[in-house]
Amino acid sequence: MRRFIPLFLCLSMLFTMTGCIDEEEFDNTPTGNFEALWKIIDEHYCFFNYKQNEYGLDWNAVYGKYKVRINDGMNSEQLFEVLSDMLGELRDGHVNLSASADFARYWSWFEDYPSNYSDTLQRRYLGTDYKIASGLTYRILDDNIGYVRYESFMDAIGDGNIDEVINYLMACRGLIIDVRDNTGGTLTYADKLAARFTNSSTLVGYIQHKTGKGHDDFSDMVEQRLEPSSNLRWQKSVCVLTNRKVFSAANEFAKYMHAFPGVKLVGDRTGGGAGLPFTSSLPNGWAVRFSACPMYDRDRQSTEFGIEPDYKVYITDEDFRRGKDTIIEFARKLLSE
Repeated sequence: MRRFIPLFLCLSMLFTMTGCIDEEEFDNTPTGNFEALWKIIDEHYCFFNYKQNEYGLDWNAVYGKYKVRINDGMNSEQLFEVLSDMLGELRDGHVNLSASADFARYWSWFEDYPSNYSDTLQRRYLGTDYKIASGLTYRILDDNIGYVRYESFMDAIGDGNIDEVINYLMACRGLIIDVRDNTGGTLTYADKLAARFTNSSTLVGYIQHKTGKGHDDFSDMVEQRLEPSSNLRWQKSVCVLTNRKVFSAANEFAKYMHAFPGVKLVGDRTGGGAGLPFTSSLPNGWAVRFSACPMYDRDRQSTEFGIEPDYKVYITDEDFRRGKDTIIEFARKLLSE
């Protein structure tokens, strides 16, 4: 049985396979490219109302603010700067403008916060004799707690990989899944892994789809349900470690796991990224990516700006100097109790 309704399965591929939108033609001039970009976002972006409520975003006011900076005598570099600044008003990590010379992005969703992750510390816990099952690295810590690191949902995992990991860690008292700094990838892998931690069909969230060009034109919310895997499933307590750089498909994974009673999120708030991205292009060939389908948690709340952990824990300077990861140590203590 597939784990989500077919409509969602098709849309989930858009995390790595973008869709295209046909637009009316505009002149290939700075003015034409500006008008085309503003209109693409105006008609297809999915978080206008949410972000107006969160921080007062007014897309019509944004038009006026940046229109005065456009003139047909400007060069490509100047145009790119203005269009990038305009897109930055959306405060969305899924919004990008791509040209041959540059890539516009909004990364303040993690750059403005403590990292709460250290490669140096993480290597101390994995050591050198850890095991590797495709995208998963894992070992048993000295207190008989299982530790699994998943760096990116771009790294493929199969059912056989997960079976081997669970079988190896089966005797452990509890399990840590570390997805800190995982900025997303293919949602199918988040689905596949999370399905090992539930024994029944579980409501994990909702999704909507744009039905028109208006800011309010959306379908009714459609349930996201996760079905239990028919393979090995974990039956003990789990801690999922998160930080601000957990984004997109990794944010969805945290959302799924948060819906299970035996799972606790430990660390910092995730970075968000709860809109399935689409792409379109400007008259000059630049590509624009943007959030087109909003997703919600099981309480119908948007996770675009992240998910709060059950236990908010930061890596302290003292622990760092001692070679300890405060977040891992907290999770180990929680699982031991």
